[in-house]
Amino acid sequence: MDSSERPASTPRNVDQAAFALDIIALLDALKIERAILAGYDWGSRTGDIIAALWPQRVKALVSVTGYLITNLAAQQEPLPPAAENDWWYQYYFDTERGVLGLTKYRYDFGLFVWKFNSPHWKFSTETYDQTAAAFNNPDYVTIVIGNYRWRQGLYPAEPEYASLENKLQLAPAIAVPTITVDGKQDPFTPAGNGSADRAKFTGKYEHRVFDVGHNVPQEAPRAFAQAVIDADRL
Repeated sequence: MDSSERPASTPRNVDQAAFALDIIALLDALKIERAILAGYDWGSRTGDIIAALWPQRVKALVSVTGYLITNLAAQQEPLPPAAENDWWYQYYFDTERGVLGLTKYRYDFGLFVWKFNSPHWKFSTETYDQTAAAFNNPDYVTIVIGNYRWRQGLYPAEPEYASLENKLQLAPAIAVPTITVDGKQDPFTPAGNGSADRAKFTGKYEHRVFDVGHNVPQEAPRAFAQAVIDADRL
């Protein structure tokens, strides 16, 4: 049964642990015992979780923006106004107007966010459209809205993930070989030298800064691919 055939009443899992379990299931289906995980944003978070809780499945890690496992208590703390403004869509998604807006304008919404997140990236319409095709997934809006509301404590954690989430709320260390990457032009998370998260990575570790925005893998594909190769050699 694909997602378009599931009734609307079927829960769409939005806890951060659910995404990690999906990737573990994919590795199992592909018969991949250990993998190098590399990603940014939600991909960084998912890779971090797997590396922390299932290190035996991770050969090495490349994590853009450092340690991104969501701490629910920290999510309740306000940021300075300018920083809150950058995250405006999270609060928009808390409203039913936000749900309708993402549903109706999903293509335009994603394009606006891409341009803001990566202010100097001159991507083509064709490049964006390759990603935007995924926005037509029937579960797209539900998952996006649900995950952001979950982060803010507006959606309860699902019982089946409680034990995993309890471990994640303790901010577990990541011991696998890791390269973290910051985008120098990323408006969300100013680039640093890696020291802010250094204590969370207890294995072999490097930090790099690329002169790009938020979408590091696509804005700097060669440098990102090299980071993956180098992480495997740590």
